[in-house]
Amino acid sequence: MVAALELYLDVDATRRVRTLWRALESEGIPTLGSLHQKHRPHVSLAAARTIDPHAAAAALDGLVVGRGLTLRMDFAGQFVGRVLWLGVTMTPELMDHHRVIHERLSAGGVEVWEHYRPGLWVPHCTVSLRVPNPVMAPAIRRCLEILPLTATVTGAAIADHANDIMRAL
Repeated sequence: MVAALELYLDVDATRRVRTLWRALESEGIPTLGSLHQKHRPHVSLAAARTIDPHAAAAALDGLVVGRGLTLRMDFAGQFVGRVLWLGVTMTPELMDHHRVIHERLSAGGVEVWEHYRPGLWVPHCTVSLRVPNPVMAPAIRRCLEILPLTATVTGAAIADHANDIMRAL
């Protein structure tokens, strides 16, 4: 089970990532699109086993979370465990926003996984959580076909799909 503070992308960027998901699915590669109907293309600023949506909303009260940020995805990558993603280029604006989010969450008693904290976080838009090893290279090549991709953040939420929790921020 995973909960996350997700940043949502503008319509054009969302459409392009969903097109990538469909292309990979047609090649037998599972994506977030098939994992859960409610998944939408996003970049997670924080994640944990669970996040209390009320505590997170209270900690972030009065802060515009992500809205209006420009994200540029310029590369593809993978994490151990067959996770495939589009890499978001770090900018001073994104790094500052991420730091402020984590300062507020920490002050509000909201715990997140260490690897999402400032200085350790790898900003990314997950494509698949379980690419079969024999098709990882073709899947990465398919990702590179849609890059570069520039997106504007249009919204944010605390999402816990396993428990059907979605709290807009």
